[in-house]
Amino acid sequence: MSVSTKSEAEIKRNPHPDFKKVEAERPDWDRDSHFRYTKTASPSWTFGSGANSLRGSTATAAAAADTDAKKHVCIDPYEPGRPAPFNYKLLISGIVPRPIGFVSSQSSPSPGDGDPPTSGPGPGSGSGAGSPQRNLAPFSYFNMVNHDPPLFVLGLASSLADPKDTLRNLLSSRECVVSIVGEDYLEAANAASVDAPYGASEWAVAGLTPVSDCVDVAAPRVGEAVFSVECRLESVREFESRAAPGRKTGCLVVLEGTRFWVREDALNDERNLIAPEVLRPVGRLGGITYGRVTEVVEIPRPRFKEDVGGLEGYEKLKAKSGGDVKS
Repeated sequence: MSVSTKSEAEIKRNPHPDFKKVEAERPDWDRDSHFRYTKTASPSWTFGSGANSLRGSTATAAAAADTDAKKHVCIDPYEPGRPAPFNYKLLISGIVPRPIGFVSSQSSPSPGDGDPPTSGPGPGSGSGAGSPQRNLAPFSYFNMVNHDPPLFVLGLASSLADPKDTLRNLLSSRECVVSIVGEDYLEAANAASVDAPYGASEWAVAGLTPVSDCVDVAAPRVGEAVFSVECRLESVREFESRAAPGRKTGCLVVLEGTRFWVREDALNDERNLIAPEVLRPVGRLGGITYGRVTEVVEIPRPRFKEDVGGLEGYEKLKAKSGGDVKS
């Protein structure tokens, strides 16, 4: 997620000329806001009912009808004159919230170095011959895509020929540790997105605790993280720009999880659930915006036969709706 100063200036992610002035006028962090469950907006919702009561929930029926009358705008991502950063800004503001994969990686030691990476210099060092270069970076182009084997994906706006620090380390050591960012170290995780040069460890900038007790990988995990996963590099695929053919603009990295680390107070007795009120995950939105998870709802997954009524019930719903798709 770390980008060069030049790229950041082109993107204009921060909309505030004086952010600290804007922040000073905002309410303090709500320490009393904690994870809780509520009902859905329409607990009595039934199959075939469509959008719930929040759709067009305004003071007048006319205003509600106006919401339904609003048109959608079709955008060609490669239309003439459209700058590439526009697509980036649009997508990160629309695909939300995104989980944040906090990736700890380090390079392999130089050939001939007899010591394993874990015995090398600590964070912030690494300038000596043979010592691993450590990196810590948050990625919101991140998600889980399978559980057997446990697979995760990272998206990097970087080419194989000129890799960013995390990708460079992954190609070198083929391993890393991915942690989920929590509320209690959000500022530190954001600090790790700094555009530091390779060899300058973000661990020192963030002030977080590297814990070198991983079983399968040499990279340290984040001690403050409630949940972390040791990972091996499974594959890397490079992509070419559609707007500028021939230029490599990004890589998709697939990681396979080999060990899970969960703080004991967040784990249930069966060791198969993590308590969200302890994890307190933070998600990424557009621009420089992050989101908390403090209010949630539960909705059981429906069963076609028992809840929908099988094919007979389905045909009734289909008849009621007047068909599958309206042109």
